[in-house]
Amino acid sequence: MGRTKALLPVGGTTLIEAVIARLREACPEILIVTNTPELYRHLGVRMVPDALPGRQSLVGIYTGILHTGGPAFVCACDMPFLHADVARLVVERAGSGDVVIPRVGAQLETLHAAYRKSCLGAIEARLVAGRLKIVGFFDEVRVVEIAESEVARYRDPAIVFMNVNTPEELARAREIAARLA
Repeated sequence: MGRTKALLPVGGTTLIEAVIARLREACPEILIVTNTPELYRHLGVRMVPDALPGRQSLVGIYTGILHTGGPAFVCACDMPFLHADVARLVVERAGSGDVVIPRVGAQLETLHAAYRKSCLGAIEARLVAGRLKIVGFFDEVRVVEIAESEVARYRDPAIVFMNVNTPEELARAREIAARLA
């Protein structure tokens, strides 16, 4: 994208501001894992750097779990249509498994899931081995899935889990934001 995705404008706010606003409705604690805290100071949210070198998502998940008091609801900063009720659904079920995660078709929404501290050992072993695929440790922990139909009660899962990685996706997100407004 050529610039920090989290700060891209969509629907009258930045991507990260939209995510933070929805998280405030659903989560008791918000933490940003970032190696560039100066970009996010204005958000008034606690920040920590990656616990290990690298910027892979699995490192971010690991860091988030390390720095939270309970299960960590993890989401990406580029999800403009994160829905507070869907986040709340995941958070409310966080005690039922080591990972609580929505499934849409064949896709597990790894960056919209709750992870317990019991995942740390399995994640750390993967990181040390250089095996960075998030679902790679799932066979070592208890995973509880949330069905697509449960997410759909609140909003179309294709919108809830949309993330912005390309200029085309950014344009689509802006169109959707205008329609939802």
